[in-house]
Amino acid sequence: MKKRLLAALLTSALALSLTACGGGTDSSAAADGGDTASTHDGPYKISMVLKTNAAEFWNIVQAGAEAYEDEHPDQVSLDIKGPPAETYYEEQLNTIQTDLAVESYDGYLIAPLQSEAVATAIANTDKPVVAYDTRIDSDKCLAFVGTGNKEAAKEGGKAAVEAAKAAGWTDIKCIEIAGVQGDATNTARMEGYREGVNEAGGEFLDAETQYANATADLAVTAMEGIMSKYPEGVAIICSNNDDMALAAARTAKGNPNYAKTIFLGFDGQKSAVEAVLNGELTMTAAQNNFDIGYKAVETIVKILNGEEYGDVDTGTEIITKDNAQARLDNFANWLK
Repeated sequence: MKKRLLAALLTSALALSLTACGGGTDSSAAADGGDTASTHDGPYKISMVLKTNAAEFWNIVQAGAEAYEDEHPDQVSLDIKGPPAETYYEEQLNTIQTDLAVESYDGYLIAPLQSEAVATAIANTDKPVVAYDTRIDSDKCLAFVGTGNKEAAKEGGKAAVEAAKAAGWTDIKCIEIAGVQGDATNTARMEGYREGVNEAGGEFLDAETQYANATADLAVTAMEGIMSKYPEGVAIICSNNDDMALAAARTAKGNPNYAKTIFLGFDGQKSAVEAVLNGELTMTAAQNNFDIGYKAVETIVKILNGEEYGDVDTGTEIITKDNAQARLDNFANWLK
């Protein structure tokens, strides 16, 4: 009986979804599901796949998901997993494919490392899929929960240009130390940085972009190369994540021509916020990653219950010295 009821609900939801995840864009197109209430025996069992389980950002996403689970034990039971790093593409895909074959799962929460490969993997599932952090372009994906990456990076780029002006720079050029080439989230952030910097009066140097695969070690090498090519300094160094931004800032420390460089990160993780407070990092575009996890679980439960649902933009905040302490105070609650 349970399977027949879920199948009916999902047929209705799929018909209304209109490819809500929209993997090729960073806009949030709402997808309202049906409003018929569902009954079920015990909590829904949900597979939740992270991009990695070995990073602070994803630990907080998981904490948000588990907070919803703790608050609604009668509604949802989570099975959370992730690869050792964000470059373990095949391992994550294998995990997703294995879980798709598990009959006992009622739905899937996926933060894809490779959106196209995941879209292919979910093509034949008849159970709901919700993408979080990164979109999946598939009609089997009913909703997206996460940061509007392009808009968040755009605001960060604008703020960085204003900070560069205040620091005395007149020739405001920006070089990005990027993440994984081809990754949808990386592309969205790059587009946002470019638009924000250029619209605010700076110049985003596309040809100088350094891909560092979202790792601090490669960001060090990238920053060394930038300093060698631009010994006179660069106004703004923006990065795809905080780990790379911190690595770049520490590599440039002691170089007088980079003493006024604006180092901009993305994510708002604890170490980065602490670095903003002590002056080691200038600013970071902070995601509400606790909310990403919490809202992702809430959304798939709504789908399974036949309630109205849609894409959820969890927002962002540009962290500077003025608001860094308030952000740090939140970490004590998230990771307790």
